[in-house]
Amino acid sequence: MRRLLSLNPWLCLLLFVLLASSLLAQQYRLFERGWFALQAWQNSEAWSERSLWLGDYQVVIDARPIEGIRDVSALTYDPDRKSLFSVANKPARVLELSLEGELLRIIDLQGFGDPEAIEYIAPGVFVIADEREQRLVKVRIDDNTRVLDAAHAQQLSLGMGLNGNKGFEGLAYDPARQRLLVAKERDPVRIFEVLGFPHTADDKPLTLQINTDPKRDSRLFVRDVSSLDFDDVTGHLLVLSDESRLVIELDSDGKPISTLSLLAGQHGLQRSVPQAEGLASDGRGNLYLISEPNLFYSFRKSVR
Repeated sequence: MRRLLSLNPWLCLLLFVLLASSLLAQQYRLFERGWFALQAWQNSEAWSERSLWLGDYQVVIDARPIEGIRDVSALTYDPDRKSLFSVANKPARVLELSLEGELLRIIDLQGFGDPEAIEYIAPGVFVIADEREQRLVKVRIDDNTRVLDAAHAQQLSLGMGLNGNKGFEGLAYDPARQRLLVAKERDPVRIFEVLGFPHTADDKPLTLQINTDPKRDSRLFVRDVSSLDFDDVTGHLLVLSDESRLVIELDSDGKPISTLSLLAGQHGLQRSVPQAEGLASDGRGNLYLISEPNLFYSFRKSVR
């Protein structure tokens, strides 16, 4: 009896460790990530031929500072200018960057509370997400634009469980289906599909439709979503998670098929990406990423 009682503290400690490990694994979605890793290994040959296959990417520009800028958030590629656009919120501004991460110009924002995302829609047409107000704003940018005023722009407000700064955190646009994908950061993670905004046919009535895909969202083994990007070539969606330090590629059915880790030592990274906030692709398979406060990265697919 004495021996059994003496073992009880160790048994309690073991049970506590097992419980804590289980909760930690659930919080970080370790079981789902492990199952995905097994599936990716088993299907790598078939999946790699019809996807971006992020596992083959290597960093080309690693944590280059964007001079004179802080608090960068979001990223989108403009195929007409062959440049990138981002936003900063202290103060509120749109930033145009070269593909090497050089600052090309600054556009001041007026009437925006907390801009967190920007997305290219068509030549000269972008959508900016205002996170706290959960508002989407259509803006026009040309070579001479220096100021954008939300008061003069087409807007769409959506309430997605109004909870402070856990609102719109990422945008992506699917031109083939003319749908705007809007990410809710967390609590819970959600990706909404907005059809009908931005409204482009001024001579026709506005028809708005908002869809969700709970099955796709449940497959996202990440703690948060900080950015989205849609690849026109494959029709796949890229999901960036800051807290999980991961990029996930989803196929057209919303199934994860490849990942890119943002941890030190992975894909040639010297250090872990500190706070990944924006992701974009250029249609040629190159990826661009920004991290707060002002770090720029680019990745290129290596030849097998």
